Amino acid sequence: MVSSALKLMQEIIEERYSLDAWNIYGAQASDGDNWSDDSPICAKLLQEQLLPAVQHFAYIEITKRDHQALWREYQAVAEAHPETFALRNIQSPADIFPVFHGLFQRRDAA
Repeated sequence: MVSSALKLMQEIIEERYSLDAWNIYGAQASDGDNWSDDSPICAKLLQEQLLPAVQHFAYIEITKRDHQALWREYQAVAEAHPETFALRNIQSPADIFPVFHGLFQRRDAA
């Protein structure tokens, strides 16, 4: 259940990191497996608790197969929060560097 990790991240942020003193970033890498009924909970946790607390959050799914419920839920999060949530797929070892380079490249301040 992916939501348990997201809940733990939220608890750690609340206990250890003052939002006015820290720039917080989150990343999740997964094969996409999750309980279907947990995936909407993950999207809700991201939108309501984690994204307001972080500067940026990235989800990287590592799979060649069709995406499952978690990806579909996270697609909606990415569409609603394009400035703070990134969604990428890695299908082969050749994809690793380009995907991570794109996620962590320097961006000019707006």
